[in-house]
Amino acid sequence: MEKLPSELSPLQYSSLQELFTHFVTEHGDLNAFSCLGKTLKYDEVDRLSDNLAAYIQTHTELRAGDRVAIQLLNLLQFPITFYGLIKAGLIVVTTNPLYTSQEMLHQFSDSRVKGIVILDAFCEKLEEILPHTEISTVIVSRLGDMQSPLKSKMLNFGAKYLKRIVPAYNLPNSVSFETAISCQEKFIEPDGAGSDDNVALILYTGGTTGVSKGAMLSHSNLIANMMQLRSRCLLLIRDKLENIVAPLPLYHSYAFLLHCLAMPYAGNHNILIPNPRDLKSLIEVFRKFVVNGFVGINTLYLALLQNKEFKSLNFDCLKFCGAGGMAMSTSVSKEWETVTGCEIIEGYGLTECSPVVSVNIPGKVRSGTVGHLVPETECKVVDDENIEVESGERGELWVRGPQVMLGYWSKSGAREKTYSSLDWFKTGDLVEINEDGYITIVDRKKDMILVSGFNVFPNEVEDWVNQYPAVLESAAIGVACEKTGELIRLFVVVSEAGVTEEELLSHCRKGLTAYKVPKEILFVKELPKSNIGKILRRELRKQTI
Repeated sequence: MEKLPSELSPLQYSSLQELFTHFVTEHGDLNAFSCLGKTLKYDEVDRLSDNLAAYIQTHTELRAGDRVAIQLLNLLQFPITFYGLIKAGLIVVTTNPLYTSQEMLHQFSDSRVKGIVILDAFCEKLEEILPHTEISTVIVSRLGDMQSPLKSKMLNFGAKYLKRIVPAYNLPNSVSFETAISCQEKFIEPDGAGSDDNVALILYTGGTTGVSKGAMLSHSNLIANMMQLRSRCLLLIRDKLENIVAPLPLYHSYAFLLHCLAMPYAGNHNILIPNPRDLKSLIEVFRKFVVNGFVGINTLYLALLQNKEFKSLNFDCLKFCGAGGMAMSTSVSKEWETVTGCEIIEGYGLTECSPVVSVNIPGKVRSGTVGHLVPETECKVVDDENIEVESGERGELWVRGPQVMLGYWSKSGAREKTYSSLDWFKTGDLVEINEDGYITIVDRKKDMILVSGFNVFPNEVEDWVNQYPAVLESAAIGVACEKTGELIRLFVVVSEAGVTEEELLSHCRKGLTAYKVPKEILFVKELPKSNIGKILRRELRKQTI
């Protein structure tokens, strides 16, 4: 097992609070985060997050150990909120801003969040479910927060009245984000919070039903994985000098680890992208800044390569491009390297592993693989009988290391399963590992569908579809798609004639986030089933070949 260099020992920091102190002490006068034309230095982020922590301590009922959700886009408000909540000894629950009200309700109820920091564009959905949650503290941010007074007015007006992305809502007991970060009371670090194996984050692995579980990541899990990733990044990324573009959402475990922990630890500059689908604005970032690093997924890389303006840019300073969340297409990887001169470094991870398990080593990238294990990590590949297979043979990947989660959250607060660095985490992913240690992902968890880097569990789609009165039963599978990795194909058995595809799609849009809405719907007389009545998704997959 590869060891971390002594200077990267995670043991030098007992908590994320100590890590934040390092950020400010070492890099206080350096640019930390930029977004929408505004840049904050590390000491400014520190001061504002202190103010937020003080507000929580003095003006709310929240106490150390309570869960608080963050439902924000990639804005300056995100790192300020995260650092402030951690400083106050709270457990952070990151939430996909695209969630429907029902998806929000599931996650908030399951994690029993007592507070939320939310963008006003999503407040209408929060208003709908708020009476059914334990949330007592609501802090509302607007798009223009953190900007100059004039630009703030322009952004907020445009969002509400021109783009109409801020529906009317009524949250009478909420407070503005600007009020919270203007608090002048003194922040007092809570006793005993945030040390060793205390939970820092609860990150959900999937969607809206029982299959969606909250992975509990400790302070030590996150610090260890940050150092593991840094051991690889150091080969390409210099400290205190690099501009790293952040188009992937910060609520996603990989983007969070990279831009909220690893790059700040290095004193590098993170350029936050609120909407990566807005290619015009993204390309403008490449024009305005000397971009040294960029991390995306296959769909984003493909979209940029299809844009003439992007291909005309100068990429002489681009030295690091990473990919995570979904498999990269070989053709896209090759074209990207041809256009930019920079290879894409692909890795592998899971939310339960903070998330990084393996990554290709710069200069030794092997296309089609997810590289080698990061330091301090062990694995084995086992067959169906849990017997370890020989090198090069296919089997399920088991992993252990300091980045493996504490366990899954349960409503009682008890850990459903407690892991340690000595426990094997069964990934459910089929792999092959060659004699050189390169890992190839053969297949993912049996039923999970991966759409543009987002996990979609068939059960959550089916459970919602089956609520439609005319639907008897349904089954969702993933089908290969060059653009999104996979698309969702839904097989439906209905009780009456005349049900249309559009009717079902309309129903889906009411309860499912856009990427979970099926792209194809096939009406069938019956679904293939086992002797005990279990739907055989593998038989449906055969029909797609």
